[in-house]
Amino acid sequence: MKLIRFHAEARAEVLAAGDWYENEESGLRREFAGEVALALKRVQVQPELHRVVEGSVRKCRITRFPYALLYRVGESEIEIVAVMHLHREPGYWQERL
Repeated sequence: MKLIRFHAEARAEVLAAGDWYENEESGLRREFAGEVALALKRVQVQPELHRVVEGSVRKCRITRFPYALLYRVGESEIEIVAVMHLHREPGYWQERL
């Protein structure tokens, strides 16, 4: 199983989203984090399963929340390029490649 590594900006995105959800409702950060963890597990177990969105970048939707993990698969690791809100600025992450 490949190691998962977050791009620094993707890590900031997931933390900011968790903060936003917690401000909306107490405990919602934990639910969001749980769904992110499940999506990460799906990516780790079957990295080639999710569709390619551009070049070698794939997208795995996060259940229950309007977010997706954008990632690329390397020889020894999976890099999470972005934790993208699905209804905002769709191509902003491309500069990270």
